[in-house]
Amino acid sequence: MKTDQYQDPTAVFPQIVTNAVSKLKSRLQQDYERAYPDLGDLVRIVLDEEEAKAWDLSFPHLFLPDLVEAHITQLGLRPAEIRDDHVPAAAGFSTDQHQQLVSAYAN
Repeated sequence: MKTDQYQDPTAVFPQIVTNAVSKLKSRLQQDYERAYPDLGDLVRIVLDEEEAKAWDLSFPHLFLPDLVEAHITQLGLRPAEIRDDHVPAAAGFSTDQHQQLVSAYAN
């Protein structure tokens, strides 16, 4: 039995997490750049900021997607497919009620 060939799990785990975060960050970058095609630089900045925050947490690869989504939401960005006044009316409102609400905020 050759147990001495196995690496110490405490030495391997940080590398596994680092690789997982790197792959996740790449996938998130592709997804968000697809959703926000004109904002690639902003997406990269958000990802870098939130990755730094995620590393302060116990399992960064678990928190990174939620941190990025919250940051994008805080910026008030809308994905490309719902830009240009193609946003659906809010649920529970008729089109007339929706127009009245929009007009009230515009004044």
